[in-house]
Amino acid sequence: MKSFAKKVIAALPSGGIEYADVRVLRSRQQNVSTKNGTVESATNSSEQGFGLRVLINGSWGFASSSKLETSEIAKVVRLAVEIARASALSPGEPVVLSGLKKQTGSYKTKIQKDPFKIPLEQKISLLLEADAIMRRNPDIKVARGSLWFFHEDKVFASTEGSLLSQEITESGGEISALAVDGPEVQIRTYPNMGGDTGQAGYEFIEKLELAENAEMISRQASLLLKAPPCPAKKSTIIIATNQLALQVHESIGHPIELDRVYGTEAAYAGTSFLTTDKLNTLKYGADIVNVNADATVPGGLGTFGWDDEGVPAQKVPIIKNGLFAGYLSSRETAAQLGLLSGGAMRADGWNRIPLIRMTNINLEPGSWDYQDLIADTADGVLFDTTKTWSIDDKRLNFQFTTEIAWQIKGGRLTDQAYKNPTYTGMTPEFWNSCDAVCNRRSWHLWGIPNCGKGQPGQTAHVGHGVSPARFRNVRIGVS
Repeated sequence: MKSFAKKVIAALPSGGIEYADVRVLRSRQQNVSTKNGTVESATNSSEQGFGLRVLINGSWGFASSSKLETSEIAKVVRLAVEIARASALSPGEPVVLSGLKKQTGSYKTKIQKDPFKIPLEQKISLLLEADAIMRRNPDIKVARGSLWFFHEDKVFASTEGSLLSQEITESGGEISALAVDGPEVQIRTYPNMGGDTGQAGYEFIEKLELAENAEMISRQASLLLKAPPCPAKKSTIIIATNQLALQVHESIGHPIELDRVYGTEAAYAGTSFLTTDKLNTLKYGADIVNVNADATVPGGLGTFGWDDEGVPAQKVPIIKNGLFAGYLSSRETAAQLGLLSGGAMRADGWNRIPLIRMTNINLEPGSWDYQDLIADTADGVLFDTTKTWSIDDKRLNFQFTTEIAWQIKGGRLTDQAYKNPTYTGMTPEFWNSCDAVCNRRSWHLWGIPNCGKGQPGQTAHVGHGVSPARFRNVRIGVS
């Protein structure tokens, strides 16, 4: 693959090209799912290809091919060059890239057990074991389980002399129990809606303990059939890590993408309220709120050696003691602010151009022990497990529903569950209402392998590390 990438760069015309880079990829994926005691699907897929970007007269051209053959290089080079020259005919500011030294090296996920070497029968057996436990409960009408695995080999080369190789492995899984009683339908999912995914081997699946948690979620699904709705009022709330990860994703991760701020990415899910005048001036959250975009944390889906422009992985401050401090950026967008790229350009495979994507957007741990936080809360509601969400096209006004919520009374987490619990807010107001964040012992790095963006659509694998956190005077329930 390195040799092929070098051949692509060597085939570029000798004059007129300001910059070019190529990515050569091979990937494979396995998905296994069960439903009500049977195997619903078991699939293996693989693909390969290369994509070439060229910059001519300040405009981009991109072309790609699924054929890793020398005879294909000239055609892809010619097409990319033609597109760049045609793009340059349109009026607009020319692209300027921030500086970058030549990069060389390799990166590889550290794994203990190669998930693709684990027998399919073992994976199915695990899911069917959890399935059987859930269906012991007569209220459970649909029991599901899924496992998924991803592996990618990638080589990057550029006209600046960079030559990089990366090998990434991911593993993930989930189970769910759907309870029905007449017209009432409730679901509980573990460990979250969409499961959890880590940059790791099969050992990640073993640590999820899917079968060990099957009885718990089936029991809670039944409990929700009889549970009262979440009360409608203003309340103190504590958000569990599985839901807080999505809160960070939607109300911090997306609005800090600098292409959304500039409006060059707007058609899919809107732009951002974080215009550049707010940098280092907006009080995004309370003083205890600290958020970083960290592509270096082990095990994260947003972890790598270099992004898809060859920019090294780094930790970028986003919110410092509540103050908005930074964006997710590319070489092109960072240059417009007089900065160097934060290394957030990533593409979904070989046939898509890189876009600004989240890495691991992490809420840094606070000082509270979880049990102490519960004990310090006289009256409140704990929100657990993502269910539905909605947020406006500026990433300001949001509403989230979780699968279950629990009453907190007199500093104790009670057995009183609420169904269809909802909370709503405005992004800066909400994050400024945060008065407690739990410590490192409760911190969890969640993996989200399905973040959508762009047209044609791209799916990114991103991460969010969070500890449970408390927020005051939040509107909950449906009036």
